[in-house]
Amino acid sequence: MIQAIAFYLFAIVVLLSAACTISSRNPVHSVLWLILAFFNAAGLMVLVGAEFIAMLLVIVYVGAVAVLFLFVVMMLDIDFAELRAGFVRYFWIGLALSLALVCEIFIAIGAWSAGGIDFARRAAPIDAATPNIEAIGTLLYSRYLFLFELAGLVLLVAMIGAIVLTFRRRPDSRHQRVHDQISRRSKDAVRNVNAPVGKGVEL
Repeated sequence: MIQAIAFYLFAIVVLLSAACTISSRNPVHSVLWLILAFFNAAGLMVLVGAEFIAMLLVIVYVGAVAVLFLFVVMMLDIDFAELRAGFVRYFWIGLALSLALVCEIFIAIGAWSAGGIDFARRAAPIDAATPNIEAIGTLLYSRYLFLFELAGLVLLVAMIGAIVLTFRRRPDSRHQRVHDQISRRSKDAVRNVNAPVGKGVEL
């Protein structure tokens, strides 16, 4: 009984927060609603026994992606009038894409209900006493080790590319010259002036 109550509670909050995410006028509020949706989706994953996915939702999406969105939105100078104009312009395209996604979901549900594929035979046998995080880790670091390392390499290349683009030389930017700062002497930076009484100092 408590599982059903928790499921409906999490599901309702996810739907409401998702609706508020796309309907909020303030982008910061949209990001905060999105974080709430992620937390409740993590609760749903815990209910079905997928605690690894729940942990990913909280750590990766809430702790990194959503917070990054929040920082970017707060730092950008967003023209809300232009955003609303774009929303009205592409409303029908977005509506058509939404209907197509809904149709795909119903087709997938129908194909799942029709059967024809023995998922029990294709699934890897896992001991019921083994937590799914341990099972995923064992499979990831044994059978899919090279693919896992390749994914890390791709992320490393993306990080290096972002750093290179950030520190590119631009004519209108001023960079720090560490050697000039260290080699600078005090007598080159300080000038002693014996100013007469009643007169200012000439710079």
